Amino acid sequence: MNVLEDKKASDIVLLDLRPDAIVADFFVVCNGTSDRQLKALIDYVRVGVKEQYGDLLPFSTEGTAESGWVLMDYSSVVVHLFLEEKREYYDLEGLWEAESNVLLSIQ
Repeated sequence: MNVLEDKKASDIVLLDLRPDAIVADFFVVCNGTSDRQLKALIDYVRVGVKEQYGDLLPFSTEGTAESGWVLMDYSSVVVHLFLEEKREYYDLEGLWEAESNVLLSIQ
């Protein structure tokens, strides 16, 4: 979360999906302002997590910065990086509203 905030991601939300979700325990959702910033955020998350958690890399990465949405799957934590219009379209917070609790919201 600090990496995202430090690198100027906006509207950062941490959703707690426990205990019932089988997808992941937590979703981190945030916005970037451009595909260029999304690319930088991908790199910052990958390097930051790897350094902080002992060479941990995402199990998979889906989407591209150019598409406006990237998912980085760290098993129990899934990071979603969006351009604002894509985030509104997919509305993950609304989709998971009944099953999640917002643990942190940084505008």
